Amino acid sequence: MNMKAPFSFYIIALHFLLFVSAQPVLAQIKQENLKKHIYYLADDNMKGRGIGSKQVKKAARYIEKHFKQYGLEPKGEIGYRQPFEARVRRVVVKDSIRQADNVIGYIDNDAPYTIIIGAHYDHLGDGRQGGSRDSLGVGEIHNGADDNASGVAGLLELARHYSNNAITEPFNLLFIAFGAEELGLIGSRYFTENPTIPLENIHWMLNMDMIGRYNPDNGVAVIGYGTSSKFPTIFENITSDIKFNLSRDGNGGSDQTSFYRKDIPVLFFHTGGHDDYHKPGDDPEKIDYNALESILKLEIDVIDNSMKQDKMDFQWTN
Repeated sequence: MNMKAPFSFYIIALHFLLFVSAQPVLAQIKQENLKKHIYYLADDNMKGRGIGSKQVKKAARYIEKHFKQYGLEPKGEIGYRQPFEARVRRVVVKDSIRQADNVIGYIDNDAPYTIIIGAHYDHLGDGRQGGSRDSLGVGEIHNGADDNASGVAGLLELARHYSNNAITEPFNLLFIAFGAEELGLIGSRYFTENPTIPLENIHWMLNMDMIGRYNPDNGVAVIGYGTSSKFPTIFENITSDIKFNLSRDGNGGSDQTSFYRKDIPVLFFHTGGHDDYHKPGDDPEKIDYNALESILKLEIDVIDNSMKQDKMDFQWTN
């Protein structure tokens, strides 16, 4: 049927199109991106991303490439990079002092305060730098899919989300991929001693380390709930299709500790230990990608709710 529509129809249609085009397009977490990042970072070709290796430098370039692609501003000391030296202390090696980098990207919303989102991208290499829990596996590649390619995948997806959601948030966002965490939180400690934004302007810090092996019996641990009086309000009415457990203490275990020790509120998302922790069997096919997506959506809810608060206070939990 080919009938001429009345003029009023075209006016209504035009208004509808203008309304739709004016709505913000929300970037969603995509599992295919999570898989792409983890399978790249935890491939055998990356040889476990040991500190100072060619492969960990390749991982840093991969992260930097995506920060550029998402339009994040460089916020390191040399472009996106914040270089520092790290020392291997757990074992005796000839090249104990190694060069490392934090990779730092920034979403500048011209706001007074900034939320930091972080994850470390290094791992144990072939186990000869120390830290392996498998004495028979020293010399084998420790791929570190959960520890911590899962956290880096989350970091990159959150960076993509907040840089492409067509919303100017009331806080700035600083994304940091930390180096040399496995040698003792060296990258995050270096940043807090040499910050590229004033520490007093940090609203709070979110850290992701090992968020890929969700156990429904245990849920995901959200550590640091007690580090600000604002967190109970932030978590009010937040629901998720995964179980999450709130833990008060902000100290210990990963890079959020460096910020906690500078009196900055923190949350640390972590799905817990498993038999492959710091062993050669921590491989990409063992990641629960459905749960990983849900964890990141939970984190978006927490971040968005935190933006409804004034500058967050800090509470010492030890």
